Amino acid sequence: MTIAQHLAVLDDEPDITQLLAGYLQAQGFRVTELHNGAALMALMRQDPPALVLLDLGLPGEDGFSIARQLREHWHCGLVIVTGRGDAIDKVVGLEVGADDYVTKPFDLRELLARIKAVLRRLAPASEGAAAPAAAPGAPAASAPAGPRGSLHFEGWTLDTAARRLLSPAGQDVALTSGEFDLLVAFAHHPGRVLSRDFLLEQTRGREAGPFDRTIDVQVGRLRRKLEDDADHPQIIKSVRGAGYLFVPPVTAG
Repeated sequence: MTIAQHLAVLDDEPDITQLLAGYLQAQGFRVTELHNGAALMALMRQDPPALVLLDLGLPGEDGFSIARQLREHWHCGLVIVTGRGDAIDKVVGLEVGADDYVTKPFDLRELLARIKAVLRRLAPASEGAAAPAAAPGAPAASAPAGPRGSLHFEGWTLDTAARRLLSPAGQDVALTSGEFDLLVAFAHHPGRVLSRDFLLEQTRGREAGPFDRTIDVQVGRLRRKLEDDADHPQIIKSVRGAGYLFVPPVTAG
């Protein structure tokens, strides 16, 4: 028997939560409707969902603060669904750890595709799964999906099966699903200049329709977690007009 994945929808407008809950339940999900941050935090402690759909425009509450709390204390998917379509809000949403950002009004089928894409990235890929097709202009000598198992660079360990990153000191380093997938893409192509388009294809897929600066923001977050000095990176370097270069050699095993 398949257990329905649990989603939480947080919006102060009941019409929106009812619409989303009805549609997503029809697609096989279990959905909890919420209308304030306190209710979400209570749910996270009692029955944590696999993914949260979060509106930023909650009266008297800071949606970005709620997103930060989720990222600090729980490992779940986070899709911001909001009427705030300003580019700055989108960048801040990524900075606080959102896996995707959808502006209202939205197409329900597109939102469903984005939800499924995030859930796929959160779940470890099955052994022997087929590799996705390479993006146009991708490095010719490498396949997008690298070997399963552990990848090692500069003392760091990237466990692709368990989706964990361990520091040289052996400590777990928290990554969003997007950050993890981006680091895996880099580790599978060390020593090569990778374009933003290629990295977007590897990490988000054609369904996601990502917006500008996604890769730049996630690279910045990765640098703050990996580099001794994020302002002078030695692991992920920028190549003007071309993309990014993952510098250290990578070993598997």
